[in-house]
Amino acid sequence: MGRRGELAVFRETFARDPEEPDFPFLFHVRGNGGVGKSTLVRQWENMAREQPSVVTAFVDDDVHDPIEAMEAVSARLAQQGHPLKKFDKQLAVYRQRRHQAESTAPAPQPGPGGEQPAPTPVASASSTVAAQVGLAGLGMLPGVGAFVGAVDPQQVALGADRVRSALNMRLRSHDDVQLVMNPVAALAPFFLDDLADAAERCERVVLFFDVYERTGPVLDVWLHDITFGEEHGNLPVNVQVVLSGQLRLDARAWGDRLGQVTEVCLEVFTEEEARTLLATHGVTDEPSVELVLRLSGRLPLLVDMLARSDASAAGGIGDPSETAVERFLKWEPDAGRREAALACALPLQLNEDVYRAAVPEEAAEGYPWLRALAFVSTQAGRCRYHDVVRAAMLRLQRTQSPTRWQRAHLGLAELFRQWREGVEAGIGPDADRHWEDATWREHRLNETYHRLCADPRAALPEALYGAVHAIDHDVATLRRWAQILGQAGQDTGAPALGSWGHRLEAAAEQDGTGAAVLTVLLTAPELSSPGRALAHTVRAREYRVAGDHERALADYAVAIGIDPDASRPYAGRGETYRVMGRFEDAVTACTRAVEIDPRDEWAFGSRGDAYRGLGRYDEAFADFARAIELDPQYAWAFGSRAQVYEALGRPDDAVADYTRAIGLDPQYAWAFGSRAYVHQTSGRLTEALADYTAAIDIDPQYEWAVASRARVHHLMGCHEDALADFARALELDPDYAWAVASRADTYVAMGRYEEALADCSRAIEINPRYEWALTSRGELYRALGRHEEALADYSRAIELDPAYDWALTCRGLLYRLLGRDEEAVADCTRVVEISPPSLELVAVRAEMNRGLGRYEDALADYGLALDDDEQAAWLLAGRAQLYLCLGRHEEAVADCVRAVRIHPEAGWFAALYAFSLRLAGEEQDAEAHFRRAIGLLSAEADGGTTEEMSELYGVRSPLDDLGILRDVLRSADPGAEPLVRELEEALRAVDAQVDAQGA
Repeated sequence: MGRRGELAVFRETFARDPEEPDFPFLFHVRGNGGVGKSTLVRQWENMAREQPSVVTAFVDDDVHDPIEAMEAVSARLAQQGHPLKKFDKQLAVYRQRRHQAESTAPAPQPGPGGEQPAPTPVASASSTVAAQVGLAGLGMLPGVGAFVGAVDPQQVALGADRVRSALNMRLRSHDDVQLVMNPVAALAPFFLDDLADAAERCERVVLFFDVYERTGPVLDVWLHDITFGEEHGNLPVNVQVVLSGQLRLDARAWGDRLGQVTEVCLEVFTEEEARTLLATHGVTDEPSVELVLRLSGRLPLLVDMLARSDASAAGGIGDPSETAVERFLKWEPDAGRREAALACALPLQLNEDVYRAAVPEEAAEGYPWLRALAFVSTQAGRCRYHDVVRAAMLRLQRTQSPTRWQRAHLGLAELFRQWREGVEAGIGPDADRHWEDATWREHRLNETYHRLCADPRAALPEALYGAVHAIDHDVATLRRWAQILGQAGQDTGAPALGSWGHRLEAAAEQDGTGAAVLTVLLTAPELSSPGRALAHTVRAREYRVAGDHERALADYAVAIGIDPDASRPYAGRGETYRVMGRFEDAVTACTRAVEIDPRDEWAFGSRGDAYRGLGRYDEAFADFARAIELDPQYAWAFGSRAQVYEALGRPDDAVADYTRAIGLDPQYAWAFGSRAYVHQTSGRLTEALADYTAAIDIDPQYEWAVASRARVHHLMGCHEDALADFARALELDPDYAWAVASRADTYVAMGRYEEALADCSRAIEINPRYEWALTSRGELYRALGRHEEALADYSRAIELDPAYDWALTCRGLLYRLLGRDEEAVADCTRVVEISPPSLELVAVRAEMNRGLGRYEDALADYGLALDDDEQAAWLLAGRAQLYLCLGRHEEAVADCVRAVRIHPEAGWFAALYAFSLRLAGEEQDAEAHFRRAIGLLSAEADGGTTEEMSELYGVRSPLDDLGILRDVLRSADPGAEPLVRELEEALRAVDAQVDAQGA
């Protein structure tokens, strides 16, 4: 009745083109409680659904954050055949990643360059700004300003950066980190993409957000961003948004867009509208009409309620000072119904089961009657009273009979307790799993509310304990818990409960951590000992994740002091020690945890990772096996065990465990990336490419996988593909030093040296302690002949890491090239001492020792190298030359015989064999082998050097060797003139052929 103008305003939008510049796509229905806002927007929803190809979603105050709001919209649209599939899939990934973020953190894999950038103790500028903005907004909340003033925004920002750093270690994927750190920003693009798909298939999509005075504080920013912003994507033009609430829109959130909001302000009925409504219900006698107008204040809800009660049949006007609710109940002729209406005001919301438990037995069949009352709204099978009516009914019952009030609430609390315990029986005894179950949480919330209403003082300690559990679960659950406390305070007139509700809601709005909420809770003298132990344990976890290990350990110690028989604080302390690198302490703490609770799979997993850090791999395997036995779906345990296999050099077993983890979680981008890395390091580049691609398909923002795939493209020679992936990785993170330095390698392979130099310099600018980039730039300088700059870069890398064998090797080889053999030998010796000696490096040192006349040292090096590879013909040839220098011709011949047997077609080995034979006095054999060597070298020079020969000769060519052999024979053996002439003839022939080819 009435509201014809408001109905027409909305109806007219369906005759308009949403592309019109002034199309009303955002409505705000505003008015005091009881003016009919919910009724109007429900009428609007019915009107929308009557239109062809229009779908709607109606959301009320059952949601407590943007994630729940998006989930509710998705569920409503799915019921109408338009599921938001990509959003639902990503929401499932978010919940998995949240769980993983709290699981045992594996050691980070090094990048292909082997670098491990040091964390910075200074918060990033973006985090600092975000923290300041968040604190400023919090400071505007009533009663919270003084608390916020005591918080240092830089410390808040530093905590956010520590959380981000810790999550990077746990999740590896940048996008997974963002998903956990800022789930709204990560999920909103998927939500908008799916919404756009639904809008493309429909004429119109209309989203209704009712009771917005309650949900606005947590939905304002998100709704503003998806409606007007471009950060997450654009809202399709044929999507309308309707907000409905008692308050004006918050100018801080909407101020720049209030001009684009179509306001629909509802007032009380005019007298004519009220009289018309009464007449439709048959209330026409003037005394009754006057009474209704006076008692209702023309508030539409109360006018309708009193009209339905048939005031004219009640036998008199009565005392006009009585409330409308009392008058309504007196006019209801059925005493059982009157009592049922009052009793059903006690629950926050009800279904038929709650109704039957709340009302007298004689009214048990009256649920359909109750649902039809004007002040009762129905959604998703549940009923709730209008706030105005419910508040009046509660106040009436609480003041009329406190004893009956308490008894009724205790009865409802027992009902919800029984239901809660029924859910527990199906889940099992694990308390953490209870909190994961939405039905269980709903029963626990309702039970707590009714116990608070029955006896606020007695129930507060357990309610605060529940708040600790709630923040342990997630912030949205804490917000629900805070609202229950606040609602109980309002309904019982207990200021202490209302104060706790406001304080917890305010603390829940802080940026990124539950530590503030727990700090507030720990100030409560009413919090029980188990509650305090849990609060310290959960706050310790928050500190640990934020990288504040000392405060985490202090809180774990307090928790253990309060409750020494709880396993969780020991397990948490063990994990803290593990991430600090104190592996022995970690093992001790985790061992105590599993002694207390032998079914704590998380403690077994954490101890397994500590054993891995100690190199005690058998014990690590045993713990991971036990964790998997306790929870066969524990994908992270498979991933951690795979890392043990990697450390043991068992790549196939590592791949198998990563594959199991992927089987348990097909959206596990980290496991795909990790398996790709194993394939890459094992030389299985095709498989690595496929796995990196799968990881990127799951998570397009996974810059580590994108950059690693670029590296695989580089190794496969697909340089343009590599550059494209490096560009994408740097688009995702412009300060990704490893990607910049790795791209330099690709530029080198393409001969684009200046770009390679620029990239190396950029990587060093990003991270001045980046030894790998410094050594890479040194190698570039060396190749370009800029030797002093190369030496400076090598030396800087060695200064940063005195045990960096690659930099030492590069500098040693450059010293050798510059003729600084003493320094070269010193660097090579340091490398051999630091790491298992490489065959090549020992051989280089042998050659330099030979040049320095340190023949015995040189012989020892050749022997060491040949012990490693007795089939290395070039090492045998080098030692043969050393034997010749020592006059040990027979031993030289023996080494040459072995070298020629290994590579019978190598001309240089044949020549060295011939020369050794000649010096050993076997001239006839020597001459024959010299001629064979000339033929082999001429053929090699004529046909080009094979890859095998290149490996044998290094940078020399067969043409060089012909010249070297000629010069050696001319200077060492005057009797070899005929051979010299043959060599010169061979050289002329090869030169002529080269000229003919234009090479």
